Amino acid sequence: MNRITNRSWIVVVLALALVAGSVLFVWEFVTQGPDWVYFSGSPHVYDGLKPEKGVLTDRNGVLLLNLGEGTYATDSQVRRAMLHWTGDRQGNIATPLLSQYLRQMTGFDLLNGVYAYADAPGVMELTLSAKVQTAALEALGDAKGTVAVYNYKTGQILCAVSTPSFDPDDVPDVAGDTSGIYDGVYLNRFTQVTYTPGSIFKLVTTAVALETIPDILRQDFTCTGVLEVGGGTVTCERAHGTMGLYEALANSCNCTYANIAQQIGGERLQRYAEAFGITGKLSFDGYSTAAGSLNAADASLYELSWAGIGQHTDLVNPCQFLSFVGAIANGGAGTVPHVVDRITVGDRVTYRAEPERMDRIMSADTARILREMMRNNVEEKYGDENFPDILVCAKSGTAEMDGDVASNALFTGFVMDEEYPLAFIVVVQEGGYGSHTGMPIINKVLTACMEVLDEE
Repeated sequence: MNRITNRSWIVVVLALALVAGSVLFVWEFVTQGPDWVYFSGSPHVYDGLKPEKGVLTDRNGVLLLNLGEGTYATDSQVRRAMLHWTGDRQGNIATPLLSQYLRQMTGFDLLNGVYAYADAPGVMELTLSAKVQTAALEALGDAKGTVAVYNYKTGQILCAVSTPSFDPDDVPDVAGDTSGIYDGVYLNRFTQVTYTPGSIFKLVTTAVALETIPDILRQDFTCTGVLEVGGGTVTCERAHGTMGLYEALANSCNCTYANIAQQIGGERLQRYAEAFGITGKLSFDGYSTAAGSLNAADASLYELSWAGIGQHTDLVNPCQFLSFVGAIANGGAGTVPHVVDRITVGDRVTYRAEPERMDRIMSADTARILREMMRNNVEEKYGDENFPDILVCAKSGTAEMDGDVASNALFTGFVMDEEYPLAFIVVVQEGGYGSHTGMPIINKVLTACMEVLDEE
């Protein structure tokens, strides 16, 4: 009898263990099932390094990448222009947005599994325009750099081209190249690279001055072309004479901005630049930008002077700086940029982007004055004739490099038009003067942007 009783208890224990195991399995299936399916390299959704199915299109439905068929756009220029967003077959160029939205692309749920693979692959529609991307690629020509435009109201990136590039259907011998033409080709210069900003950083210094120096707009500054400071010399290309802040920014006067940086102080310039996001990282759609740099807090007076001008050890990321410029255009509070607009699986919308506002980084008055100053730059220096049919506010930068390397050219700003709320940035490595190099490029790109928006 005791033997039967003991055996009964063993059966009960085993039954309870089975029930507990089943409960545990169901709990893990419900809570961790998607993780099992989507882990990196999962045979359920991956074919090598990329998801095995799915389609990427531009904002107007132009095919950019069909993962199931392993094909890119039919136009070779579009393939080159989109390379740093669609990636290459060898996996040398990352495409974080594919893994970021894998669940929405495959349409997995606990009852149906990966149901998107039955008949309809997931379709990811980007905010980028193939037409604008191609225009930017052609405008850059053989130069290394980046051109980007985004809607500062909605955050949609219409264009973000990085060069050099190549056709993923005609891959060059990058490793064996000795000409240097493909140096840095695997980097997305819009998100992954930082640059010495040169005089576009004067927008940051101006914003800090407007926020912290009460009489800055009433001050007069005198430039003789040379300013001795802290045992060193700050120079301008010429003597600008006596001027106010508006004219100082239009003249991009180094001596004046060295003076202003000293009035602000290193610790305060550092603190505000960090609050503006200049030295941080920006994250969107699986991307995390390179962090900028400003070493002003402990800088000498001479170093601080050059830091306020945009030299010294200053570094900015083009995407991050574009969002700062967008905040100026948007009244002091920016909008987070994004490249993914929506994802559909069959008739079902599994993801739709919504504008995401950033925290306010400057007062509305500061943003308004900066807009006026940047508009004055175009009216008095750059020329409205270079931007037909639109009102542009802008600032150029010519970033001096070490040694015999030519200066980098930078040009940034935005359009004051409710129909075309576009902010932009151009960076051309060793491009020389910012306005001379940047204006023709951005003019072509903005024209293409307006044509695309008019057609929608």
